[in-house]
Amino acid sequence: MRTVRYSVVIPAYNAERTLPHALKALQQQTVPTTLFEVIVVDDGSNDHTAAVAERFGVRVIRQANRGPAAARNAGVEVAQGEIVLFTDADCIPCPDWVERMVAPFADPQIVGTKGAYLTRQRAWMARFVQQEYEDRYDRMRRFRYIDFVDTYSAAYRRDVFLANGGFDPIFPTASVEDQEFSFRLAQKGYKMVFVPEARVYHEHDTTLKAYARRKFFIGYYKALLARWLPERLITDTHTPPVLKLQLLLMALILVLLPLALWWPLARVGLLATVLAFYGSALPFLSKIARRDPGILLPALGYLPVRALALGTGFLAGQIAFWREGSRGRKPVLTLRQRLLKRTMDIVGASLGLLLTWPLMLLIAIAIKLDSPGPVLFKQTRIGENGKPFTIYKFRSMVANAEELLPQLIDIDRLKEPTFKLKDDPRRTRVGKFLRRWSLDELPQLWNVLKGDMSLVGPRPEMDWLVARYTPEQRRRLAVKPGLTGPTQVNGRADLSFEQRLAMELEYIDHYSLWKDIQILLKTLPEVIRGNGAY
Repeated sequence: MRTVRYSVVIPAYNAERTLPHALKALQQQTVPTTLFEVIVVDDGSNDHTAAVAERFGVRVIRQANRGPAAARNAGVEVAQGEIVLFTDADCIPCPDWVERMVAPFADPQIVGTKGAYLTRQRAWMARFVQQEYEDRYDRMRRFRYIDFVDTYSAAYRRDVFLANGGFDPIFPTASVEDQEFSFRLAQKGYKMVFVPEARVYHEHDTTLKAYARRKFFIGYYKALLARWLPERLITDTHTPPVLKLQLLLMALILVLLPLALWWPLARVGLLATVLAFYGSALPFLSKIARRDPGILLPALGYLPVRALALGTGFLAGQIAFWREGSRGRKPVLTLRQRLLKRTMDIVGASLGLLLTWPLMLLIAIAIKLDSPGPVLFKQTRIGENGKPFTIYKFRSMVANAEELLPQLIDIDRLKEPTFKLKDDPRRTRVGKFLRRWSLDELPQLWNVLKGDMSLVGPRPEMDWLVARYTPEQRRRLAVKPGLTGPTQVNGRADLSFEQRLAMELEYIDHYSLWKDIQILLKTLPEVIRGNGAY
């Protein structure tokens, strides 16, 4: 019997011209065709798209026109492979595309991969688009894990895709539905990687009008995305930060342009802003000069069009979605809440370090006199969006405590991603005192000041425990872990994992700065009572 390991899903709408090239390329893959299936989802085409697909012997699903997000979801629903790959009907995968896309999944922690574009086009506009993508690929190569996956060349573990709801069909056209899904996964700490060698050929925009229109609608739907995930306006692993600066500079140019007609000072400001705009683009322009110098001059005209189209699209989207609301979704934290929370963290951690350093010095001396080993215990924990960081604590156990853990618990037989050791034999005499009064946690003030942690939030867990989380449990990774938190003032280690999770998700779902202040005020009395202090 044929064993299908991978499924390639292609959404198609009126694609009778380009689809044959995509399907022919998939027949020529280095991975045997017996190992993967191809599913074409005809999204309400009114041409011969479905008939073309059937001639190639692939599986065809027909649906009323609902957009590429819904089409891809429909394909995944019937897919047999454990890995689902996505490309578009106007893409031509290279012969080793499937092989390279699925290779990273040998690591069980990897849930998604992203490939890259190539083009054979010679039109200036198309070559400029390709250089835009190459600039983004340069950025993505710097990251071990990514948060941004485009579906022209993408792959996911099918079970993870389904467990997390797939693409949101609220996006009716090809816009940012793929970005939104990968952002959603990244928020839960799932690991995705960039595979630049997994390339597909594509026909980019060849006219300025088509390019501007596409950028406008990207900006338009980015406005909706920004209402759900405002933190992605600040940074992601794909978008060059300078592009956001260029949008602001273009807005300033538009303001100064009419003023410059009658106000001399505005002319000076306009000139300075234009110079700043092109100055910010110098790194990108220098890449074009090296890679494709023939489009350097046209690029000078394309850059302001890009900024203008994205900016006006985003503004139009802000207006439209302000009227419609967030369509049933809200951000974990708004930008204002994030700013206020971070300000409180910096002030609180700075004051805490200033006031407690004499006590921490005494604790360090006591640890050194009590048992051999370092004063500080350092361990990798998982932070916001699954980002690993090094946590600092006063050492409360023997120096080889982590090596002894497998002797105390059977990690593989844990029924839930947590464990309790009420009478931990690895604790030292000083360590018992420190744990009772939570003094071992004081060095985490440095973690808060650095930005790895917050004063208040879910407690940070070890990576091997987080790897056992379900999609729902991963929601606790949507915010920074805290020095204290809802579970620290409501029973601590006496709580079951389900109780802890419920409290932490309630904290996240109904976050407020006042709630943080209440938890901080309750922390010291709870430490004095010592409930659940193991």
